[in-house]
Amino acid sequence: MLSRKGIIPEEYVLTRLAEDVPDHARYRARERRARFVGKNGACNVAHKNIREQGRFLQDVFTTLVDLKWPHTLLIFTMSFLCTWLLFGMGWWLIAFAHGDLDHSTQVERGGDPGGFVPCVTSIQSFTSAFLFSIEVQVTIGFGGRMVTEECPAAILVLIVQNIVGLVINAIMLGCIFMKTAQAHRRAETLIFSKHAVIALREGKLCFMLRVGDLRKSMIISATIRMQVVKKTTSLEGEVVPLHQIDIQMENPVGGNSIFLVAPLIVCHVIDQNSPLYDISPLHLNHQEDLEVIVILEGVVETTGITTQARTSYLADEILWGQRFVPVVAEEDGRYSVDYSKFGNTVKVPTPSCTARELEENRSIIDTMLQSPKGTIRKRTVRLKPKFTISDEPS
Repeated sequence: MLSRKGIIPEEYVLTRLAEDVPDHARYRARERRARFVGKNGACNVAHKNIREQGRFLQDVFTTLVDLKWPHTLLIFTMSFLCTWLLFGMGWWLIAFAHGDLDHSTQVERGGDPGGFVPCVTSIQSFTSAFLFSIEVQVTIGFGGRMVTEECPAAILVLIVQNIVGLVINAIMLGCIFMKTAQAHRRAETLIFSKHAVIALREGKLCFMLRVGDLRKSMIISATIRMQVVKKTTSLEGEVVPLHQIDIQMENPVGGNSIFLVAPLIVCHVIDQNSPLYDISPLHLNHQEDLEVIVILEGVVETTGITTQARTSYLADEILWGQRFVPVVAEEDGRYSVDYSKFGNTVKVPTPSCTARELEENRSIIDTMLQSPKGTIRKRTVRLKPKFTISDEPS
């Protein structure tokens, strides 16, 4: 893990990275709402009572790619062993039928053992037939065994085994390549902030999160979208346990496309079309039925494979009245990114009301900015003296 290697401090572990949770935190987590999407992007859905299991065999290649590594390596090994044994038995039967294994038969047919021509030279037992099967399929020529023109059946078996060996090599090597180059491997270095925040921006309440890429190779045509998942009930009384609502997002370059060369703060303006329109600080607790899912998609520059990174934020993982600190600074003619501050936030003056109440009563912002508390907070952020001068005599 990057945090354990010292690249990212442990207190700022990102959502794509696993975290060590203490026992008391695990106990409290049981009371929280079940996640639809985990912090690492895995979907928390269990498929049960699937009756038509044969559908998975209709797409054997995808099934092999989806298997775990121990199962894949077991199938890879058994496919070669089974074909070697099968064709080894075939070579032994051909030699047995032709009389290559019987010394007395060779003398009767040729009069002289030296004049007898076998189907396959140097096959005296099943072990030698098995070794010849391996030599044929993996194209290893040791020079001690070879097929002669004496038996057309042997030539036919040679052709069939070569074709079968090529097909098995293509399928198994392609499967292993796809497993090692899967798109979600690249997503491990696409990171999200551990918490999301809600604060004022341009006089409006905004839901914000930070996204970044740890690699220098870029994600081409990167797009980001967000959904709110919550339990709803229709007017007819139908209960929808996982109702997904798309919400619009804004970012520094406009639209859903982002230029992810440096960490960006992606913003969603909470307006009357937003499902967060009636959310207040009182709703941001672990019992609230609310989950915000963030999906980042793009094309890997080096491989051309489309990748997707996902994360989610429960209600108690959304911080009200906080803002992300800057992580990009100009140093020596280039821009430097400090990932130790990736998830850091600071408190900012924010009204403790919903976006609906704020839109209906805009005077809340004016009152908050004119209050002494808001003024002091602003001065504290801008001026931070390192020492004080006292007029009292010592």
